[in-house]
Amino acid sequence: MGQGGHRASFTFLHFGPILYAVVQVILTFLRYIKRVPVLFEETKIGRELRELMALAVPVVLSELGWMSMSIVDTIMVGRLSAEAIGAVGMGNAVYYAPALFGIGVLLGLDTLVSQAYGRGDFDECHRWLSQGVYLAIGFTPVLMLLLWAAPLAFPYLHVNPVVSGQSADYLRILNWGTLPLLLYAAFRRYLQGVKRVKPVSFALISANLINWGGNWALIYGHLGCPAMGVRGSALSTCLARVYMAAVLIVAAWKNEAERGHNLFAHWPGVSRRRVRALMKLGTPAAAQIVMEVGAFGAATVMASRLTPVALAAHQIALNCASFTYMVPLGTSAAAAVAVGHAVGAGNAPRARRAGWLALAVGVAFMACAAMVFIFAPHLVLDIYTNQEVVVGTGVRLLAMAAAFQVFDGIQTIATGALRGLGETRATMVANFCGYWLFGLPLGYFLCFSQGKGILGLWTGLTLALVLIAIVLLFQWSRQSGRLAQAA
Repeated sequence: MGQGGHRASFTFLHFGPILYAVVQVILTFLRYIKRVPVLFEETKIGRELRELMALAVPVVLSELGWMSMSIVDTIMVGRLSAEAIGAVGMGNAVYYAPALFGIGVLLGLDTLVSQAYGRGDFDECHRWLSQGVYLAIGFTPVLMLLLWAAPLAFPYLHVNPVVSGQSADYLRILNWGTLPLLLYAAFRRYLQGVKRVKPVSFALISANLINWGGNWALIYGHLGCPAMGVRGSALSTCLARVYMAAVLIVAAWKNEAERGHNLFAHWPGVSRRRVRALMKLGTPAAAQIVMEVGAFGAATVMASRLTPVALAAHQIALNCASFTYMVPLGTSAAAAVAVGHAVGAGNAPRARRAGWLALAVGVAFMACAAMVFIFAPHLVLDIYTNQEVVVGTGVRLLAMAAAFQVFDGIQTIATGALRGLGETRATMVANFCGYWLFGLPLGYFLCFSQGKGILGLWTGLTLALVLIAIVLLFQWSRQSGRLAQAA
């Protein structure tokens, strides 16, 4: 059997049962929502779907723009070496686990700002924004200290020495963009909660252009700049983050000015009660994000113990899967806001419909993404690298990514919908059990003890996503149903 036939046979035999499960989940999901008559009241569903999409599309573009920054970094260093690709991937994996905890704490603003907006209390929205900014400033020095110390652990993790040196340089420069990143996160949650999502999209799309140009100049030494390699990529990303934060601060100022309220002249002081309320919602959400991102970061660390080729293929496939994930992630944010608006307005049935509509949109998109990964993997992989050995491993990993696409969409949109209800603890527990008690130990066992390599590692991650999706879908159905019955 030729090489191409061998790959096709491998993909079907190993991933066929999981892909069959994907189809069954889609069919079960469609059968379920058909039994919810209120979803198909034409006058309601058409209008509410349009409103959801008006909110979701700009947020999805924002998430794609967010993910594109890491992809741009990976692509721009891709012509240097496989080690450079691995170094950027390793640096980002280590950076985002702690940094996203700070961002995650601010996710409580989704609930508090959107519910206040649903009640028509715009001053309350402003007050929640101010507390989010205080939290961002307070978390920054702690996170920067952790990130500065992180490379000291690389030797103990047995990271490939060639990769670890470049990764440490990348990470320590990237660390200087932490404060603008958290400020951007606070203002973004506020703007989304008050239905001002276009500035968020504009900030991220234009920041990608800045980052691309900065990478081109600083990595390879164009326009009179020094050729800094992976360090130039990190510096370019920092500058883009400063720009993003500035754009959203101006957008928030304009939003307040339109209602005759000066954003900074009436800036509230620190409120311990509000900070505690924000932390109560945000801390479990932050822990959930850290567990999820940290799981894939831990997988990258495990992959770094393999060959540079395996690590590069892992990073590229993970980038691809993460890129498609941005669509349900953006839809998840829109679901949180839409559900929060309905809860704030006292309309429980509409809150339930908003969550199910968002889930339907996410499942449909991720099913399409899975098909691309299965039938056109080379079209995707050729964007990143021309090294045939990396592409060969990447094809198999993209087949695995196809297997978990729908489940990934379900779990993240259910997370957002539950956040709109004010529920963040269930998602934290589900992610901890799914990834850290089940998926990662299984992946480690298959990868190293059973000799399955990078494919064994990804098997554990895939099965973890399946488990988490099932749990959170059930949780959303139960809690939203109770809310609707109590109304």
